[in-house]
Amino acid sequence: MDHSITDQTFEKKDLSGHWLKKGEYDNCIFKQCDLSGADLAEIVFIDCTFITCNLSLARLTKTVLRDITFRDCKMLGLHFEDCNEFGLSFQIESCILDQSSLYRTKLKKTVFRNAQLKEADLTECDLTEAVFDNCDLSRAIFDRTILEKADLRTAYNYSIDPEKNRIKKARFSSAGLSGLLEKYNIRID
Repeated sequence: MDHSITDQTFEKKDLSGHWLKKGEYDNCIFKQCDLSGADLAEIVFIDCTFITCNLSLARLTKTVLRDITFRDCKMLGLHFEDCNEFGLSFQIESCILDQSSLYRTKLKKTVFRNAQLKEADLTECDLTEAVFDNCDLSRAIFDRTILEKADLRTAYNYSIDPEKNRIKKARFSSAGLSGLLEKYNIRID
């Protein structure tokens, strides 16, 4: 039976590989919880904060993530495209999202701060006005990605083809220009 949980703190819970009780979690804090491989399908999270949690390979089918903060979390291999897209919004602070997929998600104005997105799939993602502050984008896939007005001035290790992605008015540092010109196999000294 679905239930509603408000203003609760869950600390040091091991839910790896298990179901979290279905329902709505509103303004809850998850701290040092192991949710790796957990089934979070169809669960509603609103205004929740995840701190130092492991969410790697958690199942996100129709999961609602609305106004969520992830801080210092391990989030390997997550498929955000499986989430309920209505109101999908979160911010990322000091998290590892390696090999996660944001395929076709709409994440306008999303802030990624001190994050690692190695080999993340950002194909067809709408990242209009998103901020990548001090983010490692090694081997991240940008293909038909919307990065208009996005701020990548302090992002690094990215390779973005301006001909295959929408980057109008996006901000890059001069140090990051090589990531925009990589396909031309030229040297910048």
